[in-house]
Amino acid sequence: MRIALAGAGAFGIKHLDALTAIDGVTVTSVVSRRLEQAQEVADEYGAPHASTELDDALARDDVDAVILCTPTQMHAAQSIAAMRAGKHVQVEIPLADSWADALEVARVQEETGLVAMVGHTRRFNPSHQWVHRRIVAGELAIQQMDVQTYFFRRRNMNALGQPRSWTDHLLWHHAAHTVDLFQYQTGEKVTIANAVQGPIHPGLGIAMDMSIQLRTETGKICTLSLSFNNDGPLGTFFRYICDKGTYIARYDDLVDGEEEPIDVTQVAVSTNGIELQDREFVTAIRDGRQPNSSVASVLDCYRVLGELELQLATQI
Repeated sequence: MRIALAGAGAFGIKHLDALTAIDGVTVTSVVSRRLEQAQEVADEYGAPHASTELDDALARDDVDAVILCTPTQMHAAQSIAAMRAGKHVQVEIPLADSWADALEVARVQEETGLVAMVGHTRRFNPSHQWVHRRIVAGELAIQQMDVQTYFFRRRNMNALGQPRSWTDHLLWHHAAHTVDLFQYQTGEKVTIANAVQGPIHPGLGIAMDMSIQLRTETGKICTLSLSFNNDGPLGTFFRYICDKGTYIARYDDLVDGEEEPIDVTQVAVSTNGIELQDREFVTAIRDGRQPNSSVASVLDCYRVLGELELQLATQI
């Protein structure tokens, strides 16, 4: 499996590290906004090609698939370009920053039949997989999910503290993780969704605080709080309030309601959610099937986000 990586920033490096753990995978091209960065990363991971242009990678015969870790605003168009070039694609979350664009990516995937996967990592974190397996087995039922997504980003910086060339978004990026996970874990569609947001940042042009409520068809609810104003601790924390127990997931780690650790080491071959996500991408291509978190399977998340965006537009 020969893979091109576009976007050699903080998250792109996480994928490159994950790919080194997967047998039979070779990184053959690295694309980044700055050529010197692309070349440096390509040299470090043994890729023979570096460029500032995705089209250069898509034209290569030694590229079977592409992983996109590029700015959100590029995701839909680049996913479509990859499939039009005959390449399988995994695009980091979010799939798009509009409902219309998400639908278009889904249409092109159906037309081409290629593997198209979205980086909804929460489906792959061992902590969430542990909960999911017990729900599927009938051992648990979710009553409520309470989720906090907190960062401190009053300046336009990435996860490594470096300046960003684009602006992140609480709704289309960070809320997408929870909206999808809530529907995935409950196995139900969201039928009621409400959102409010705080003031728009004068420099960044985005809301820095947001609150979202979700309800499924049978009455399961989710409360999501998001902030770029939170000065620690940082990250996303999920509280599952179930009919039989309460569980708190922090990325790949899981504890019960009393903060007692739960062993998730036997859930999968790795405890690294990004690696498990990339393993699913590679395996789906090899097996000729659509993966967990395929474009089709996550599409309803973007319907909900589109509805919430319309609500928030009336508050500005």
